[in-house]
Formats: sequence, structure tokens, C-alpha cells
Amino acid sequence: MAAPGITDRLSPRRSLSGVIVVAVVALLVGLLSLTTIMRDLDGRSFDYLSTAKPALPAQPGITLIAIDEPSMDAIGQQWPWPRSQHAELIRQLRKAGTKAIAFDVVFAEPADDAQDQALVDAMGPDIVLAADESLIERPYGTTLVRTEPLPELIEAGARSGVASLSMDGDGVLRNMPLYRDGFMVELLEMTTGEDVPENQNRRRIQHFGPAGSYPTISYYQALDPAAYLPPDYLKDQIVVIGFALQTNADVAAGGIDAFETAYTLRSLQLTPGIEVQATIFDNLRTGLSIEQSSRWLSLVFVALAAALALLVSGPKEPVKKALLLALALLAIIGSCWLLLQYGRFWIGPVAPSAALILGVAAIATRDFAGEQKRGREVQTAFGQYLAPEMVQKIADDPSLLNLGGVSRELTILFSDIRGFTSISEAMQNDPQGLTRMINAILTPLSNIILRHGGTIDKYIGDCVMAFWNAPLDDPDHALHALEAAREMLAEMENINRKIQTMLPAGANVPVIRMGIGINTGTCVVGNMGSDRRFDYSVLGDAVNLASRLEGQCEEQAVDILVGQATVSAAPSLAFRKVADIQVKGRAATEPTYTLCDEL
Repeated sequence: MAAPGITDRLSPRRSLSGVIVVAVVALLVGLLSLTTIMRDLDGRSFDYLSTAKPALPAQPGITLIAIDEPSMDAIGQQWPWPRSQHAELIRQLRKAGTKAIAFDVVFAEPADDAQDQALVDAMGPDIVLAADESLIERPYGTTLVRTEPLPELIEAGARSGVASLSMDGDGVLRNMPLYRDGFMVELLEMTTGEDVPENQNRRRIQHFGPAGSYPTISYYQALDPAAYLPPDYLKDQIVVIGFALQTNADVAAGGIDAFETAYTLRSLQLTPGIEVQATIFDNLRTGLSIEQSSRWLSLVFVALAAALALLVSGPKEPVKKALLLALALLAIIGSCWLLLQYGRFWIGPVAPSAALILGVAAIATRDFAGEQKRGREVQTAFGQYLAPEMVQKIADDPSLLNLGGVSRELTILFSDIRGFTSISEAMQNDPQGLTRMINAILTPLSNIILRHGGTIDKYIGDCVMAFWNAPLDDPDHALHALEAAREMLAEMENINRKIQTMLPAGANVPVIRMGIGINTGTCVVGNMGSDRRFDYSVLGDAVNLASRLEGQCEEQAVDILVGQATVSAAPSLAFRKVADIQVKGRAATEPTYTLCDEL
């Protein structure tokens, strides 16, 4: 009976398999993190966490001047407006005391000379104009096209900066602009005189709110601040002028100029381009932009999360395991949020969370398969020795087994059929029939032993050896062995009746009887045999004495012969002394007993 491996739940082999499982999971999730789906999920997690109690600047650094529908109505013209109109706006803004003016409008194409000149005359060192970069797809390849404002405008003192923005693959704007001469970079350097760090293009934007979070006035209001705005409202303000339309007004610069941002998930609104530019400006001004983790650091985090699955998978109880998993997931997400909130550092929680969940699931699958295998091992090892309910009990909890060869007190039973020789002679020409007959004898006797909690050690011809109190504990092992013996004797009437129907015609066979020897004592129990074949069996002087007692039954004219130790272990039963017998190998005699109600 191959029992090794049944109880080694914490063996080095199992630990090594756990390490292999989490390593494979970490590798798999690491590869999945390179896919578009995982990148999009990581982006969505950034949207949720970066907008949960976001860090905010002390005050907005930009006031927005919106080219919107009310301005269209007030001015009475559709876009494009005359450039002299923009020149007038610049004069009014300077008169109101603005510090700097940025146009998120690309003035790339010339209009008529008078209009162009009016705008050129309004230029100065306080003006930043938008440039644009775009990829043009052609049959022969892709071309990067940069569109600059009219040279005359730059020569008149204005600066230009690239206002183009780069969206993630899912269409959401999360990353700072890629350009060293970006639109807001030029505006910040112009207003502060300081250079912006070059690594900003590798960081993410901290959005400060949904659309409408920045102070905004309409274009027509800025044309007449005295009539529409509080006194000194624009004094010392940095203003950005651009589109904030709710519909497409056939804007030459490209549609409604609005973007999905991290807040779109919450607000279901697009954010106007000028508000995005203001957000970028404040990210640069306050240093609130968010550094992104490197690829290798993300993979390390994935590996650590996969390793955490080993700890989470420790408890056997599903409720404890589920609670630990939930706490571990909260710890991963919480640590990512804390790093974002206080360290301005982003490392996505999706891949580590996936590694943790997949790791726990993989280990649970491995453990389930192991439990199934152990159950099959138990069934194979003990199915022919123990009752099915006892086998199931061991399969459910293999820790009940102790198979390493231990000393414990057992009660051993030997039973032998007397008179079977005459049956063998009567059926010498029918070996198959003889086999069926001995099975008909041993099957009911074995069932009785199993029903009383005994373990069948072996069959020796028509002899059965069994013992109690191993592999499962049985405090009343002596009592149960005696009850099994009593029922075995009672079953002999049915067995004899069945045998008579199986004998050949004319066979004259006497009624068979059974002798049972029972003894209790300390034995060694465990796997015994060779490296190739072994059985779960018992050894010891108490075993030898039980065998001798069975052999003395016929001589003492009783069906059950019980040793002194068994009598002492079953005080609830009544015995009568039979004789003191001399056992081979012992100098002293052994008192023997039988049950008072022996059949």
C-alpha cells in the first residue's frame, strides 16, 4: 500500500511547486502587461486613482477665455473671425492688466494684408501662439508635418509652442506633451524666466477636475472687461484663448477641440483643449505631474504580487483565504494610490492584482488537484482495508494518518475457518467454484470487521487478520474487536447455509466453524515490506499471542479465546476464564478467557 506523500502537505516538493507556479504566473502576467488590453486597463485604473482626492494647486495659474457659442452670437459671425478682432482682444487684455496671453489657435495661413497686419501690430513679448504637429498618412508612408504661425507674427515678438497632444491607445489624454518647445512650456518659461525640466514628457498629467474646473470667461466678455467683469478681474492674470464649443462650428483648427481625460469616466464629459492646456501649465508650474514607473520596476511589482499569492493561499479555510485575498488586493491598490498621492509616482495596480489573483487561483487549482490525487491514494491504499466512511474521513483530512511506523496499543484479531479442508477436498475438481466459496465466506466476515471500525491487515487462505486503533484512533478498540468477533460467529449460520447451496451434488460436508483469537498490546504499525512492495501492517509480541490464541480455540473447545490485556480493556463485557496456556517462546503461562455469551 503506497502511502508516502499523503500527509506531506508542507513538504519541500510542495513548496518548490508553489514557487514554480507563482514564477509562471509572474511571467505570464508580465507578458500580458505588454498587450493593449492590459495597457488600457492600467490607464483606466490611473483615471480612477488619480481623480480620487487629487492633489490641487493652491490656486489656478490660468484664466481661460473661451471661443464659445455665446461669443459667436455676441460677435455675430461664424468662425474664422477677422484677425483685427483678435488684435482688439489683445489690446483690451493688456489694458485690463494681464501678465501674458496665449492663443490656442494656429494662425498659419495668411488672410488679407490688412487683417494680418492688424494682428502683427498687436504682437509682443507677452504673446505665445500655438503651433501644431501632425502625422499625415500617405500611400507611400507617414510624414510628420509641423505647422508654425506666420513668420511675421514671430518676428513681431511673439513666441510659438507646439500645442499638439498625444492620447493613449484608448483615446484618453493622460500624458504630458512630448515637445521640449511645447505650448505651455513656452508660456511658463516666458512668465517665470525659468527653464522647465526636460523629463516632463515622460510624466503623466494630474488632472484637477472635470470640465469647467478653471475660471473661464467668454471671448465677448474679454473684449469689454469693464462692462462684463468685476474690476481688476484680469489684473496680473495669465490667459489662454481657445475653443470651448459644445458643437462643431467648422473650426479650421480641427473640430470642437475637446478631449477625454481621467475625469471623463466620472463626469462623462469631454474637457476643452484650453482647459487641458491650463492643466498642463499648472502641472509644470507646481511640479504635480506624475512620474511613471519603468518597465522593470513594474515587472518587479508583478513578481512580488505573485509571491504574495503563496502567503494568501496558506489558510485552508475558504473564508480566511478570501479575506486575505481581499486585504492583499486592497494593499496593492492602496499602495499604488499612496505612491501617486504623496510620491507623485505611478505604478499600475492592474498587473500586480492580476498576478495575485491568478497566483491564488493557480495554487488553489494545484491544491485541488493534489487533494484529488491524495484522495485517490487514500482510496487505493486503504479501500481494501477500511470501511468506506473511514476511507472518506482520511481522504478529507490526511493529517489523521501517521504512517511512519509508530508504537501504539492495538487490539489484534485472528480468525480461521475450521472444517474448510473437507470443503476443499469436495471441490478439488472445481477451483473456480472453490474461489467463489471462500469469497462467500470471507466477504461477510470482512464486512463485519469494517463495520466495527477494524483494519483488515491480510488474508491467509481462509484466515483473516485485522486490528483496531490504527490508522485512526479508536479509544474503545478492544470493545469493538470483541463486538465484531461476536457478530462474526453469529454470521456463521448464514455462511453455512450459503455454502450448502454451492457444494456439488452428493457432497457430504460437515458444518464449518470458526476460531477467533483476540489480544491487546503495544505493537509497531506502519508501512512494512521492501522498497518495491509493502503493506500497512503490525508487528509485535501481542500479534504473535493473538495468533496463538486463535490456534488454541479448537484445543480449548471454544470459538473465541481472549488474552488478559483485552479482558482488562473491555470491563463492560462479561468473561469466563478458560485456561492458563503455555505459549511458545514464553516461560510464563497466559490466562485466557472467552465471552460468557459465546455462541
